[in-house]
Amino acid sequence: MTVTGVIQAGGRSTRMGGRPKALLEVGGRRIVERVVDVLEPLVDDLLVVTNTPDLYGFLGLPMVVDLFPDAGSLGGLCTGLAAADGDVAFTVACDMPFIHREVVRLVLERAGRADVVIPRVGAQLETMHAAYGKACLPHMQSRIRAGRLKIVGFFEDVRVLEIPETEVARHGDPAVVFMNVNTPDELEHARRLAVAGG
Repeated sequence: MTVTGVIQAGGRSTRMGGRPKALLEVGGRRIVERVVDVLEPLVDDLLVVTNTPDLYGFLGLPMVVDLFPDAGSLGGLCTGLAAADGDVAFTVACDMPFIHREVVRLVLERAGRADVVIPRVGAQLETMHAAYGKACLPHMQSRIRAGRLKIVGFFEDVRVLEIPETEVARHGDPAVVFMNVNTPDELEHARRLAVAGG
């Protein structure tokens, strides 16, 4: 089984005043570079889903334009999975500065056992840190056509394997591992964590 890492970089960054979150620095590296550093050794290949490919040329990775720009995160997810050469797309957001190699491995080790392999933290399924098999594509596409854009909406149509929070917590604080940088305050918090050894 082959795995394509898919980095979602299609968001509009409205809470950051339009600055691309992926390009903000945390711990001396752009957030997207931190994501690539973790994923590259763990997957067979990598691609970036983005509507602004000119911003990410420095990564030297294939880029795919979001086929469903008005369909939110589900559109980017579907675009990445359709473009993936691998049997499975491990999908991660571009604004997660503290993704953890061992937590990614938790997901990848189970990839193929279900159509979606996804960590759960409390009531939250980490849809942007999960593995999606090609069998998900028709279900994603039908939801997009119907305008039903909640990612977890199609889960009732596929096999889902959840990874419990306790397993994630063995490797790191889930609140840090799955942290997104959406606001200036969160960026400052992430920078403090990085200085403290994050």
